Amino acid sequence: MGRRTRAAVPLGIALDATGPDTLHGQIREQIRGAILQGRLACGARLPSSRLMAAELGCSRGTVLAALDQLVAEGYLVARAASGLSVARDLPDEMLAPAAVNAPSPATHPGPPILPERTKAILRPATGLEAPMSGAQLMAFPIGQPDRESFPFPLWAKFLERDWRRPVWDMAGSCHPFGHPELRQAIASYLGTARGFSCEPDAVVITSGVRQSVSLFARIVLEAGDQAWIEEPGYPGIAEALLAAAVRPVAIPVDGSGFAPAAALAAAPDARLAIVAPSHHFPFGTVLGLQRRLALLAWAQRTGGWIIEDDFDGEYRYTGRPLAPLRALDRAGRVAYLGSFSKLLFPALRLSYIVLPATLVPVAQTVMQRISAPAPLLGQGALARFIAEGHLISHLRRTRLLYAGRQQRLMEAVERHLAGLMTVVPDSGGMHVVARPVGDLASAFDDSIATAAVAATGVRVAPLSICYRGADRQHGFLLGYAGTPEHEIDPAVRILARVLEHMIPAP
Repeated sequence: MGRRTRAAVPLGIALDATGPDTLHGQIREQIRGAILQGRLACGARLPSSRLMAAELGCSRGTVLAALDQLVAEGYLVARAASGLSVARDLPDEMLAPAAVNAPSPATHPGPPILPERTKAILRPATGLEAPMSGAQLMAFPIGQPDRESFPFPLWAKFLERDWRRPVWDMAGSCHPFGHPELRQAIASYLGTARGFSCEPDAVVITSGVRQSVSLFARIVLEAGDQAWIEEPGYPGIAEALLAAAVRPVAIPVDGSGFAPAAALAAAPDARLAIVAPSHHFPFGTVLGLQRRLALLAWAQRTGGWIIEDDFDGEYRYTGRPLAPLRALDRAGRVAYLGSFSKLLFPALRLSYIVLPATLVPVAQTVMQRISAPAPLLGQGALARFIAEGHLISHLRRTRLLYAGRQQRLMEAVERHLAGLMTVVPDSGGMHVVARPVGDLASAFDDSIATAAVAATGVRVAPLSICYRGADRQHGFLLGYAGTPEHEIDPAVRILARVLEHMIPAP
């Protein structure tokens, strides 16, 4: 009596020779779908490839190509005595029969369930981000330097020279803190231009302020610790702290800037303060000497830390740039942040943090294990750009340029926005703050107004986005540094027309 074998199950495959998919692709997808939808049970034996080819009217090679792919993916297994059968170890929850008339999950997936922090990232743009590539908004982007004044031909030569014959250490595996020549150039520049000395070993090249803040917080704080931040302030600071599992505590600034006494009253156990003492964002307030000393005394007394964000301290139009807080630090409690993306061009994506000397050995290990280094391309060219004096020359040119643009903006505001918004000139920085006045102020919502202005091709940023609490001021941030002078007056005129239509009816 011969050996008894199980009969092969019918497959019910239908081929369409005129369809967009190949014949072996159609066979593969229909068998896979039958398995996932429960129509082919685990262990079920398939017909032979010759029989399938005869029934489908195609070559045996076409059938074998589909079956081999399913075997490779684990849906089918080959057994010497019985040919191919459906694998027995597929998870049961993936093999439930599909509901009648229900769309296939593989082809019509539902919306994913996202955590709140991801939803926050997906909310509409605030205007503080750089414009998307190809955007034609004419004015007034925040944090955007003038692009025409940057010496790109010289930059191209430095890039080419740096990578024509790269040093093997650079082309292979660079130090986690970044290009050594760039770190040396930054240390020398800070000693000359910003008035404090540091060792090149303490300079860490990063891809932006968020990485700098998050890295430092993960080094010095426990998860769940509190950190003081300025209210209002740059939203990226709070985002970086949250990414490091640190709780930001917003401390309202007053006419003299960040108030250490108010911070101690609000969160006495905080172990980190993040401030912009030379030029507060967004109001431009300068932190006075007494409060600077009080903040330093707090850090020394409690073992706390300070991050000094000097995002645009180089741009001061009356007198010399103010000495940074780091220059007053005698206890080694201040980390200093700087950015080249705002000074040169945003796509550079290079910033830096100067660590307190005691944290350098720890930071090297942390960088290697949890933080991706900044892109190396451009670091060597930037080192040469700084070392040969081109950065200082560029800053000298753009200080004059930006001071002139702020003056043109103030003149345009006086001509077109009188009675609508008030703008106070700033002694430094790259933007000014516009606040509604008169009838416009009674029901002004800067988020709605920002969207209305953007529809006309003018880019402004809402002031309210700089606040974390419910008590928010409304207005616009008008970045003038990256706005060509001939575009300033037409853009303000458009802004005025939009705002006139937003005045409530009497």
